[in-house]
Amino acid sequence: MTGEQARLAWLDWLARERRASGHTLDAYGADVAGFLGFLTQHLGGEPDLPALGALRPADLRSFLAERAAAGDSAATRARRLSAVRGFMRHLTRHHGMAALPLGVIRGPRPKQPIPRALTPDQARAVAREVGEVHSLGRHEKPAMQAARDTALFALLYGAGLRIAEALALNLRDAPLPGNEAALRVVGKGSKERLVPVLPAVRAAVATYLRERGAGDADEPLFLGARGARLDPAVAQKSLREFRRFAGLPEHATPHALRHSFATHLLGAGADLRSIQELLGHASLSTTQRYTAVDAAGLLATWKKAHPRAR
Repeated sequence: MTGEQARLAWLDWLARERRASGHTLDAYGADVAGFLGFLTQHLGGEPDLPALGALRPADLRSFLAERAAAGDSAATRARRLSAVRGFMRHLTRHHGMAALPLGVIRGPRPKQPIPRALTPDQARAVAREVGEVHSLGRHEKPAMQAARDTALFALLYGAGLRIAEALALNLRDAPLPGNEAALRVVGKGSKERLVPVLPAVRAAVATYLRERGAGDADEPLFLGARGARLDPAVAQKSLREFRRFAGLPEHATPHALRHSFATHLLGAGADLRSIQELLGHASLSTTQRYTAVDAAGLLATWKKAHPRAR
């Protein structure tokens, strides 16, 4: 079996057994075709099954290095390596090829994208006015849903919560005026953290609860139209409608409010360790991404404060 025959057999298996989409088949097929083309030059001839089984980690590293020299990004090289690994594992399991030590090859680590935050005015507009879109024509909804959205997005921006963390809250967790206790949030990996809540956010939650009505402590804090826990897709749709109404950028999403919370704290002088605790990041390196977002603000502060910058 030649390498090309093996590639076609693998793609056929993906289509029949794994129900892979046409897009996936095209992408994986092209990645492995590129790998086989590299091997043809690297080995001096078209590889067959024995030649593929005799490959070593250094051969795959050479392929990745060649792709890097050709301009592939880290994310693209990681995708190509994933396709090649899947192809080689298939040959091992279904065609009797000797197993390769693929586990020792560490793929490129794609650079994390810089968080896209809203401006302070844009974030405040969402937190204060998102409920207003529900009183306009075709977007009209009950007052409870308008107050709910205002409270929810005020909480996302005011406390830096993930949308899943906010929607997981129950009535007993509701941060209300007169109670200065920090909000207990269960984040990723079931890790708990305490987050302070601003008076304005507590007031928005209280307004929503007056519209919502009383309930048992274990009931969801944020309810959907049918009385169940609010679906994240519904919250995202509400913000999408407000985004169009208010002329906000396309990256104005629930998670952008969390990014805005961190970015605006950093710009106001908060230290990274404190922001890390508030966001519930396991690693400080994750929080450090926000320093790139606020680079312009930090430069302005330097120019204002440093004696030699005047």
